[in-house]
Amino acid sequence: MAAEVLTQGGARVTVYDGMPSAGRKFLMAGRGGLNLTHSEPLPDFLARYREAAPKLQGAIEAFPPEALRAWCAALGEPTFVGTSGRVFPKAFKASPLLRAWLRRLDSAGVRFAFRHRWIGWDGEGRLIFQTPDGASAVVAKATVLALGGASWPRLGSDGGWVDMLAAKGVAISKLRPANSGFTVAWSGVFRDRFEGQPLKGVGLTIGGHTVRGEAMITRSGIEGGAIYALSAELREAVLGLGKATLIIALRPDLDSAALTTRLSGTRGKQSLANFLRKAAQLSPVGIGLMQEAAIASGRQLASFSPADLAHLINAIPVQLTGVAAIDRAISTAGGIAFDELDEHFMLHKLPGTFAAGEMLDWEAPTGGYLLQASFATGAAAGRGALRWLASRRS
Repeated sequence: MAAEVLTQGGARVTVYDGMPSAGRKFLMAGRGGLNLTHSEPLPDFLARYREAAPKLQGAIEAFPPEALRAWCAALGEPTFVGTSGRVFPKAFKASPLLRAWLRRLDSAGVRFAFRHRWIGWDGEGRLIFQTPDGASAVVAKATVLALGGASWPRLGSDGGWVDMLAAKGVAISKLRPANSGFTVAWSGVFRDRFEGQPLKGVGLTIGGHTVRGEAMITRSGIEGGAIYALSAELREAVLGLGKATLIIALRPDLDSAALTTRLSGTRGKQSLANFLRKAAQLSPVGIGLMQEAAIASGRQLASFSPADLAHLINAIPVQLTGVAAIDRAISTAGGIAFDELDEHFMLHKLPGTFAAGEMLDWEAPTGGYLLQASFATGAAAGRGALRWLASRRS
């Protein structure tokens, strides 16, 4: 995005990429359908960025979701709004959009230099790249760094830039997993039976934060959209206390009284699991979670009264023991502190050097917010670099 804005402004641009081809993480983002942005009202949209919202507001207002959709359409990839309000290209893939974008950049004169990994500056302030042919020094009148966070490092973003910028005195908040899964010490029986099973239509709560959605049982814990929406609160609790208790409501639309009534009927010769499945419309994995919670409390689920069962159905405690590894997180929290940037995304300590995207200190849930802010800050950094170049000529 920075390259596009810069070349439209008349600058000569080279994109240096450490990987053999462009947009590898962009392609990964489109693996399950490319969720570009979200259609909700802009005030609600901005609130998803939490404490970073005021810092991102200007960039997103200058390149809002409507502009991103128009940008896609101009590349021959119209978009549509899904039932959840999320926005996708009609092709539902990243590759057609990326190919069209790269063709347009190429025709505009943007040059790409692949297998060029940036490793810092030399004593004369030149950018140094590690290439298959050895080190290469480049003089740039303006530089935009868009180096990503530290998730999925095999796609190019491994956080290696942190030490280089820190050595220049740039304040950087520690990179941490965001939109990640969490570890749980499941019993062997539960793990072997329910690994890969979804929890649908559940309510998840930690402290005063509750979300509705879906989650997925993994062999080592739990992940999924509703977990990602709470990942910041869950992560900080786990990192601060060493553990966190997630409360799962299997039937969040039914209160305890309604569930107690349903569970007060005669069970007859039915197994408890069958009875719960029919009376409360619970899935096998949900019943398994109840069994796990009962065992952890030192009781047998069969000893629970109808009222106790009703309470447990919507208040299953699951103890999270750790955060999944950052290299498998969807995104990362932390990065360059916004106080290190001026309003044009230029680093105060490195005049002429701009930063954009996930390497900045913000995080957001899945739903299109990650890509939207990356697009918008890339465009903002491009505008800032054009402004800088114009000031050098005057």
